[in-house]
Amino acid sequence: MKIAVIGTGYVGLVTGTCFADSGNDVACVDIDQAKTDLLSQGVIPIYEPGLAEMVHENQAAERLRFTTDLSGAVSAAEIVYLAIGTPQAGGGAADLTALWKVVDSIAPHLRPDAVVVTKSTVPVGTCSKIFARLKEVTGRDCDVASNPEFLKEGSAIEDFIKPDRVVVGVRRQEVGDVLHELYKPFLRTEKPFLVMSPESAELTKYVANALLSTKISFINEMANLCERMGADINDVRRGIGHDSRIGFAFLFPGVGYGGSCFPKDIRALVKMAEELGVEPRVMRAVDEVNEHQKRVTIEKIHAHFGGNLRGKTIAVWGLAFKPRTDDIREAPALVLIEWLLSQGAVVRVHDPEAMENVRQVYGDKLVYCSKPLEAIDKADALAIMTEWGDYQRPDFKEMIARMRFPVVFDGRNLYEPGNMRRLGFVYHSIGRPAVGK
Repeated sequence: MKIAVIGTGYVGLVTGTCFADSGNDVACVDIDQAKTDLLSQGVIPIYEPGLAEMVHENQAAERLRFTTDLSGAVSAAEIVYLAIGTPQAGGGAADLTALWKVVDSIAPHLRPDAVVVTKSTVPVGTCSKIFARLKEVTGRDCDVASNPEFLKEGSAIEDFIKPDRVVVGVRRQEVGDVLHELYKPFLRTEKPFLVMSPESAELTKYVANALLSTKISFINEMANLCERMGADINDVRRGIGHDSRIGFAFLFPGVGYGGSCFPKDIRALVKMAEELGVEPRVMRAVDEVNEHQKRVTIEKIHAHFGGNLRGKTIAVWGLAFKPRTDDIREAPALVLIEWLLSQGAVVRVHDPEAMENVRQVYGDKLVYCSKPLEAIDKADALAIMTEWGDYQRPDFKEMIARMRFPVVFDGRNLYEPGNMRRLGFVYHSIGRPAVGK
C-alpha cells in the first residue's frame, strides 16, 4: 500500500518505518526541512534501539522516504496517518493546534478513496470533528479512523511488530478491512485486531495509560507506607503479585513516572471528565501521588544533610525518564536536579543516552561525565534516578574509594539493602528500611 505519515516525531517515525519494513511504500512528511534532510541522510534524531538500522534498510530498499512535500505524498496515498504531537495545553487539555493545521493542509490533496487515520493521542470525539472538517473543505464524506498507538519507548519496534493487540475505530466495516489488511503481517501469532467506534478507540488509549499510571502511583504510595511501618515493599509486592488477579506488571516502586504520554494523558483525561461534569477523583489522585513521588528522593537527601547542601557534590545516575530512551520529558531526575541547583549543590551527572538533551536545558550548570564512576568522584552522595543496565552491577569497592562519603539514594531499588550495609554504604531506597545510618 501507499502510505503517507504526517509527522516524524517518535510515533510517526516508528510507524512509518515499521509499515515500510512490512513491504509498503511509505512517505514520512514533516514541515522541518532540516529534519527531513537529516533523516534522508540516515541521521535519526531520537534514540530507540533498532530504529536506525530499520530506517537505513528500508531507505536502501526504496520503501521509505522523508519529505516536506505534503501535497505530493498525500495525493498518492491510500492511507494517510496523522502522527502529530498533541502537547498539554492550559488546564491539562490536549493542544490540537498543529493537528488542525495538518487536517486543513491535507484536505485538498486527498484521493476520493483515501482513509485518514489518527495515530496521535487525541480527545474523544476528534475523529468525528476531523470528518466534519474534511467534509466542509472537500464537499464529500471522507473516511476517518482512529488507530491509537501503544508503544513503549525503548521497545517501540518490538511493540509495533509484535503487538498485544491492534485497536481501530471506524464508521464503516470496509475501512476496518483495509486496516486489517495493512496490519496482517503483524498479526500472524493470532493477536487480536479489535474493531470498534472511533470514540471507543480514542478512549481506549487514555484508559490504558490511566490504568498503568494508577498501578505505578498505587505501588509508590504503598512503598511510602512501608517505610513508615517498617515493612519491605519488595516483600509486599511479591505477596500480592502472585495473585493472578493482580500480577507484577507496573508494580515496581520508584521515583514516579515521566515521559511524553502518562503525565499529559492523565491530565487530558481529567480535563475531558471535568468538561462532561464527571468528577475524576481517581485520576486526580494518581497525578498528585506521582508529582509527590518525584520529590521523595529530595526529602531523603534534605533530611540526610540537615537541609545544608551548599557546596556539597551530588552525583546523579540516570537522566532519561526510563531506560533505553533519551527522552527527558517530565523526567524525575530533572525535578531533583532543579532542587539541587537551587540549594547550591555541585551536580555531576551521567546517562548513557540523554546527556545532550539535558545539556540543552542546563548548559554549563552541571558537570557531565562520560562514565558512571567518573560522576561519583569526590561525591558526597549518589542519587540513582533511572534503572539503566550500566548501573545494575557497579564495582562497589571502586565506588567507595572514589566517593567522599559512601551515601546512595537509590530511586529505583537496584541493590539489596543488606549487601549495601555489609559493603559500608549508607543506603536509602524506596519502600525499604534505610541502612548504614
